[in-house]
Amino acid sequence: MIGAFLNALGILLGALAALGWREPFSARTQNFAKSALGALTVFFGLRLVWQNIGGPAKTVLWQLFLALLAVFLGHLLGRLLQLQKMSNWLGRRASERLAAAQKSPPGKPMDGFTAATVLFCAAPLGILGAVTDGLTGYYYPLALKAVMDGMAMASFVGLFRWPVALAALPVFIFLTAIATAVNLFALPGLAGHHLVEPVNAAAGLVMCAISLVILSGRRVELANYLPALMVAPVLAWFIG
Repeated sequence: MIGAFLNALGILLGALAALGWREPFSARTQNFAKSALGALTVFFGLRLVWQNIGGPAKTVLWQLFLALLAVFLGHLLGRLLQLQKMSNWLGRRASERLAAAQKSPPGKPMDGFTAATVLFCAAPLGILGAVTDGLTGYYYPLALKAVMDGMAMASFVGLFRWPVALAALPVFIFLTAIATAVNLFALPGLAGHHLVEPVNAAAGLVMCAISLVILSGRRVELANYLPALMVAPVLAWFIG
């Protein structure tokens, strides 16, 4: 389970890059990075799905149907639990601190630390990546998030100065805690009943949904899709 370490390392490298490279990246560079990250998110999402389905064509179609159904029902459950509303509330609190720093830079380092920690920990890709890392060591979602957070940290350093990079520590602890809990408590039961594959297949489809936000900037209720990771093994257990 190295995903949390990679994510924290990406944050620190982004801070170092901001200190050493004062000029902002050009719009062309930013657009290229955005397109590349979106494409890689789709690739690694589909790769995760592909690795966790198999058998005759009929079986593969049934597994894909269960994964899609899990994502659909998971989204309904997420809306019922109002996960996206909670995520939006956290995002607004962080945005208020960013707006204050933009009006009168530099902002207070503690405000920057808090905003960065909230944004990086609450990101759906981070939670999804910690789960897949804990289940099978599939750290690629967190590796992609490391690049995204590193680019965001470069902006944070410009607004709040270098102490904001200390947000890498709580992010590392948070993601490590999720991955470890999944590995110790969820994996044995799921593996014993051959239910790891449905979870990963649903996670891969959710990653594809995340790519829509990266590539097109569309408003997608990403947090509401996270319950699909719990719905998938339940579906597979009862009707798989």
